[in-house]
Amino acid sequence: MMVIMALVVSACGSSSNEGGSGAEKKELRVVTDAAYAPFEYMEGDKIVGFDVDFLTAAAKEAGYELKFENVGWDPIFVEIKSKRADLAVSSISINDERKQTYDFSLPYFLSTNKILVREDSDIKSAADLEGKVVAVQNGTTGQEAMDKLLGQNNKNIKKFDNNNLAIMEMLSGGADAVVADNGVVEVYAKNNPNEKLKVIEDSESFEAEFYGILFPKGSEIKADFDKAIKKIVENGTYEKIYQEWFGQEPNMELLKAEQEASE
Repeated sequence: MMVIMALVVSACGSSSNEGGSGAEKKELRVVTDAAYAPFEYMEGDKIVGFDVDFLTAAAKEAGYELKFENVGWDPIFVEIKSKRADLAVSSISINDERKQTYDFSLPYFLSTNKILVREDSDIKSAADLEGKVVAVQNGTTGQEAMDKLLGQNNKNIKKFDNNNLAIMEMLSGGADAVVADNGVVEVYAKNNPNEKLKVIEDSESFEAEFYGILFPKGSEIKADFDKAIKKIVENGTYEKIYQEWFGQEPNMELLKAEQEASE
């Protein structure tokens, strides 16, 4: 996939549109990094993906209209912290460090980092990455995991603006492996059988994590989206969207347990 240029950011602030029922619906500005298929990516000039469909369904349930903008990974956090955007969805892992600066919705996706390698690779676990060149997306939990495993500033950790570039680096021979979220590497390997790739799971080395919608600290709309997320999880909408994008059923038991623990 080609590197996606950030779309021009429109003027700040939210506007209101008239809904089909005559009720006024507030339009929210959503920022994302649309270079993370299948979660969010560009299809022509349109942002599509699992996260887009999920958030659109939640917003509809909550009574909001959405305007998605592709701004890139690092700018997401700047836009939300400065409150120039209302919310962000971009496969953003919930962690304690981020929660000091931002608010998160209830968890909506169970994820774990996995290793993408060529089929003939001798890498079988995270321990085998010692002495290997590993490509990651900068600022992600994949990078954090490699910093922890191989040491910060290790020259064998190659950091890129997005996972597409990290994967291209491996395919061109510049890296031995890519470490990224399971949804990304599994779908890439499945959709590109000619590349002859395999995905390695190492649950002992990579902890499970959960994605959440990112809000400015003290956001007034977070409660509306939490309620909407619970509703679409309970009524089957979430499961349907998940199956459409990943071709399998989500682990609803673990997701619901994490949601309850987060309330």
